[in-house]
Amino acid sequence: MNSITLKLDLYEYKQVESACKLIAEKLGLHKDVVEADLMQLASLLEHYKEKQMHQAKGKQESKIQVPAATVTKCIAFLKQENLIKSINGLIGKAGIIGEETNRVLLFVIASSYKMPDTLHGLIQGSSGSGKTRLLKVISHLMPDEDVKRYTRVTDNSFYNQDEYFFVNKLLCFEDLDGLKEDAQLAVRELQSNEILITSTSIKDASGKISGGERTVRGPIASLSCTTKGEIYEDNVSRSFLIAVDESREQTQKIIQYQNEISAGLIEKGDQRKVSEFLQNCMRLLKPYEVINPYAHKIKLPEEAHKIRRLNELYQSFVKQITLLNQYQRKQDKQGRLITEKEDLQTACEILFESILLKVDELDGSLRQFFEKLKNFVDKKVGAVGGNPDASGKNRGYEFNRFEVREATGVSKTQQHYYIQKLLQLEYLKQYGFANRGFKYRIVYWDNIAGLRAKIKDSLNNQLNQL
Repeated sequence: MNSITLKLDLYEYKQVESACKLIAEKLGLHKDVVEADLMQLASLLEHYKEKQMHQAKGKQESKIQVPAATVTKCIAFLKQENLIKSINGLIGKAGIIGEETNRVLLFVIASSYKMPDTLHGLIQGSSGSGKTRLLKVISHLMPDEDVKRYTRVTDNSFYNQDEYFFVNKLLCFEDLDGLKEDAQLAVRELQSNEILITSTSIKDASGKISGGERTVRGPIASLSCTTKGEIYEDNVSRSFLIAVDESREQTQKIIQYQNEISAGLIEKGDQRKVSEFLQNCMRLLKPYEVINPYAHKIKLPEEAHKIRRLNELYQSFVKQITLLNQYQRKQDKQGRLITEKEDLQTACEILFESILLKVDELDGSLRQFFEKLKNFVDKKVGAVGGNPDASGKNRGYEFNRFEVREATGVSKTQQHYYIQKLLQLEYLKQYGFANRGFKYRIVYWDNIAGLRAKIKDSLNNQLNQL
């Protein structure tokens, strides 16, 4: 049979239809079959074109060259002992005062964006507690070309992005409470499955509408802020929960820092230099595969919620600590980095509070509020000659909301939310009548200090036996 040569524009419907008719006649096929094959070819070519454009864009973005002198300084920094401790010190110089454990935890999570096992963090605290500042400063320590920051996300915007738009990016959400359910679902799918596949209607160049698929790919790392950590159960199970320090001591540190900024005692230019230095350090890290020979020797507390997923998160966190130390770690014959004991020790120290939050029935800010309340009642009982004991039998002191506000320092609105939550969980009991003012009593005295000590001793014992 003689060959047929056609010059065909796959976006020109009349040309395609005419070509399909000719090919079907010559090859003895149905015209619909030929047309379907050409449409599939057009789709595959479009996919290939998008991929090539993404790769070209990625190469263009990665052209941010780290100057040779800076490379030398960055590698010398990345090779030093106690690297994570040194990084933590630089984070403080970049503008985060206090929050020593939280800030380095967030940094490790954020730095995973271009690694095989990405991590996610959910920052939880009351309004005005400094959640957004934590997120902003940490995100600015990552290379700007790899960070996507959002204050609001519409329902379908994630599904309509280019296929490779989110690949190896750090996504930052200043207010997770503002995301609607469809947007939250998209984020969760990118976190867990690293891909969004949507069945949708697609219009070709000729205006013909047909069914098709849109694909958006990960992986992503993410940081989010919320005032309502307890309502995001699906998000919490995928993320490390970070409770903002809302203590009076931390408040005083922040006020002092703000005053020093206003007085010109702290140079913002120095903070910018620290941020740029850490960004360049992150640009020099490579996405190695990691093996942890000690993975089976550390067991997390069985009381933790969703222990299977928590253990997976913990193992990924250990890998990320190893990756940050990649200029100091050995490789096996396959080029994989090998985790050392120090990486597990560092991971447990940083993650301890987050692990405790996974065990605790109360979320971070609610726990801080309840502990302040317990301390207040203990002092009141002691002041009137009571004898507080571990069971709470002699702690039957009744208090009103004015006393609670004075003892905890929280706003009236936030106090109402906390009290209602503690009543619902049966930690508090309410007495009296609304027209005369309610009184409250703590009826469940949990022993979070004892639980903390138990978990810490267990982890330390396991680490010492490595």
